Amino acid sequence: MKALLRRPNAIAGGVLLLVMLVAAIAGHVYTPYDPVANDLMARLKAPSAAHWLGTDEWGRDVLSRLLFGAGVSMSISLFTVLAAVTSGTLLGAATGYFGGWFERVAMAILDALLAFPSLIMALGMMTVFGPSRIGVIAALSLAYLPSVARVVRGSVLSVREKEYVEASRVMGNSEPFTMFRHVLPNCVAPITVLATALFGWALLAESALSFLGLGVPPPASSWGGMLSDSRNYVGQAPWLALVPGISISVTLLGINLFGDALRDQFDPRMKNL
Repeated sequence: MKALLRRPNAIAGGVLLLVMLVAAIAGHVYTPYDPVANDLMARLKAPSAAHWLGTDEWGRDVLSRLLFGAGVSMSISLFTVLAAVTSGTLLGAATGYFGGWFERVAMAILDALLAFPSLIMALGMMTVFGPSRIGVIAALSLAYLPSVARVVRGSVLSVREKEYVEASRVMGNSEPFTMFRHVLPNCVAPITVLATALFGWALLAESALSFLGLGVPPPASSWGGMLSDSRNYVGQAPWLALVPGISISVTLLGINLFGDALRDQFDPRMKNL
C-alpha cells in the first residue's frame, strides 16, 4: 500500500476520485436546493451567488442536480462493477478450475456474447428491462460479465497447476475449498485492475444510456441525463453542458490514473519504475 501511494498517478487519481465520492455522498445528504423542484421564474439563470452553477431550463439548481446526479451515476457504476466482478469471477473460476464439458459450453456462450460490443448489448437489454436504475445495473453487468469471466479463467488456468494447489489436494481438501482458499486469492491482482477499468467503462456507459433516454428516468438527475437535457440550450446556457461533461471527464481521468497505478504496482516488470 505504501509503495502504491508513492506513485504520483495513484495520488492524483485518488484525490480526484475522493472529491467525486464526497460529491456523491453529499448529493444524497444535502443539496442547496431540491434537485427536482421547478422554478420557472429562474429559468436559464447564469452562475451567480444564489446559484453557483446556474439553473436549467426548468429553473432547477444545476449544482444540486450535479451533486445528486453524482450519487446516481457513481452508485450505478459501483453496483455494476460489484455484480459483474462477482458473477464473472465465480463463472471464470469454475470454468478454469474444473474444465470439462462445462468449460466448453460456458466459453462458447461467452465467446458469442463477446462478439457484441458491450454498449450495444446493454442497449438491447434495456429494451427488455426498461429505463430504471436496476435495469441499467442488470444490463451493464450482463454486458461486462464475459470479459471478467475470461480474465479470471486465464488467471485460474495459470494458478491451478502450482505446487501448493496440488499439495492442498494431496492433503484431502475438497476441490471447492482448494479453489476458494488457494486459487482465487492468487488471482486478486488482475481482478482488481480489471474492476478499476470496469468502473470507468460502466460510468461512461451509464452516461451514454442516460443521454439516449434509457437510463434513470426523469425528473431524477444523472450526468448523462443532464448532458442530454442541455442539447437545445448549448448556445444560450453553455454551463448546462460544461458542468456534467467536465464532471464525467474528471472522474474518468481519476479512474484511469488510479487504474494505471494499480497495474504498475501489480506488474512485476514495473516494480522498479
